Amino acid sequence: MEFIVIAAVIVVLAVVLAVLLVPRRRRGQVAPPAPRPGVDYQPGVGDDATAPVEEQRTPLSDVQLPEAEPAEAPVEPVIERPEPAAGRLLRLRSRLARSQSGFGKGLLGLLSRERLDEDTWEEIEDTLLTADLGVTPTQELVDRLRTRARVESIASPDAARTVLREELVALVDPSLDRTLRTERHVEDGRPAVVLVVGVNGTGKTTTIGKLARVLVAEDRDVVLGAADTFRAAAADQLTTWGDRVGVPTVRGPEGGDPASVAFDAVKAGIEQEVDAVIVDTAGRLQTKVGLMDELGKVKRVIEKHGAVDEVLLVIDATTGQNGLVQARVFGEVVDVTGIVLTKLDGTAKGGIVVAVQRELGVPVKLVGLGEGPDDLAPFDPEAFVDGILG
Repeated sequence: MEFIVIAAVIVVLAVVLAVLLVPRRRRGQVAPPAPRPGVDYQPGVGDDATAPVEEQRTPLSDVQLPEAEPAEAPVEPVIERPEPAAGRLLRLRSRLARSQSGFGKGLLGLLSRERLDEDTWEEIEDTLLTADLGVTPTQELVDRLRTRARVESIASPDAARTVLREELVALVDPSLDRTLRTERHVEDGRPAVVLVVGVNGTGKTTTIGKLARVLVAEDRDVVLGAADTFRAAAADQLTTWGDRVGVPTVRGPEGGDPASVAFDAVKAGIEQEVDAVIVDTAGRLQTKVGLMDELGKVKRVIEKHGAVDEVLLVIDATTGQNGLVQARVFGEVVDVTGIVLTKLDGTAKGGIVVAVQRELGVPVKLVGLGEGPDDLAPFDPEAFVDGILG
């Protein structure tokens, strides 16, 4: 009997414990609904990434594609038309006068004195030497001025100017042939060949570009030869000058054989039946015998096509007496036929014109009077002297 009572008590206690341990819902409380994918949460966010939302895609037929823009037409390079060279030196006289005015006015002031004593003649001589006229030309000019002063009255400014102008023009020598041979040979149709030489820094490549403009202004067909294969970007510089006026440039690999490039340029000029071929060369220092010898080789290779018509030596007028040294050495290597004086507007030493002509026995044919593309002009002795005297 006791066993039955104990078992009943145990059962009752178990039921009570079960009721107490199970949580009871409050009256009227409803269990929360399960979260809905795509509405209550975004797939991949939080702790449930099992229900991705399907991406809404627009059918390709409904896509509006932008209209393709029409392809731009290639831009044609603008070919410049250079101004004619005739009278160019006259138009640039004022620029020349500004640089030479001290020289000319100084001489006129000295010659206009009422009494020309020995001290005055020494001052005149010093002024001429300072202008790089050279010793021999200076002595000649002073002697001629002394003679005229004894037989003429040159005390007035006008009289002094007249006498000085006549003597300076005679010293520059207008009788020299300053013709630039750039016309095609009539007998065989071969183009004229112009070889341009000079040391670095004289403006040689720029001079060639400006000379090409002079010829184009005269309706000549031209080919340029970039035989300066040693200076970085020299061929690019020459090509740019040619492109501006529609002139082709023959060039070779950097560091290549200059003589080969020169030969090919003349060959191209013959094939294209142009009027002139202008060949650039490396700026060779007069102290480097090997390079000077190579310049002679360039000329010899070109002459396989025919004679070279012009060898133009470019000299920086501001270098003074050093320019005479250059002229002498180049004259020994190649037969220089003409001189180009650059930067003549940047120096008061206009006497270099006379000095360099005396040194080589060849005329100054072209002068550079500025940095503009058309500031290269044929040399005119009378216009030059007028520029000096102002």
